[in-house]
Amino acid sequence: MAKSSKVRGPLSVLVEDPQGRSLGLELPPGALIDRPGRRGWGVGRRVEPLLWVSDEAVGVGALAAHRSPALAAAGLQAVLFQGRRGLERWWQDREFSPERMSDPDDHHVEPVLREFWSRVVPDPEEGEGEDGEQLIAPFGRDWPGLAEDGPEGSKGSVGSDGSDDPDALACDLADALIASGFLPSPRLALVPAGRGADVLTAAGWCGPTNFENDTALISTVLRSWEDRFGARVVALGFDELHVSVAAPPRTTAHALPVAAEHFAFSPDNIWQGSGSIRAYADEAVTGSNHWGFWWD
Repeated sequence: MAKSSKVRGPLSVLVEDPQGRSLGLELPPGALIDRPGRRGWGVGRRVEPLLWVSDEAVGVGALAAHRSPALAAAGLQAVLFQGRRGLERWWQDREFSPERMSDPDDHHVEPVLREFWSRVVPDPEEGEGEDGEQLIAPFGRDWPGLAEDGPEGSKGSVGSDGSDDPDALACDLADALIASGFLPSPRLALVPAGRGADVLTAAGWCGPTNFENDTALISTVLRSWEDRFGARVVALGFDELHVSVAAPPRTTAHALPVAAEHFAFSPDNIWQGSGSIRAYADEAVTGSNHWGFWWD
């Protein structure tokens, strides 16, 4: 999806304006990450960098300070990057492959999730009979279809206290994850993308590689969750994704088909986590403003 251009993009501005003041920002010290196989801004070259990452960990309030309408208008999205043991700075190890990703505009969410479901649903011919049925109950092997939208009034509007604003909630979740130590040393990252769901594809993030090589399909699902549940991408790890949710399901009946979508999207959440769609719906979907995913 991400393509180089002769037009100077927003990240290129940071070469001469490291704090991003011309973009209305006050960035901490950081570095531009070049596209794989490209050297970026050498003599006589004008190749737009892939993304920008802060040199040091950021604290509570960092995402809110940089996730603004002005930043989005400049064509940038702010997210957090989190390392893990042995991969503390995975973004410096060329863990991006934007050239192999397709365009989310070329895909539709239901066919994507239907295909994902067909990959992970238990097969009775492989000896996954009764246990497999319990794992996906109350659904059968056929794709159950998309879940209904989240509660109205929580996906894009702002309540009197601001609590219904999906972007404000994303910043609140980032603060909570940092303050609790769930994200112990997050870096601030800026990625050229038109919407948060597309950050994964624009960066060429390879977190789901063991499940799906084309991150555009992951972005396609996230776009739909943005529209249906007020979801926003908050943080990326080497193989983890954390999303805030402004309009989560409030009942088990609504949460179950959402849990089925999550199983299709990230089966390890259930295979190596809750153990069944029913348990996962209760534990991780109903009323939850934080959806986390990982791919083993």
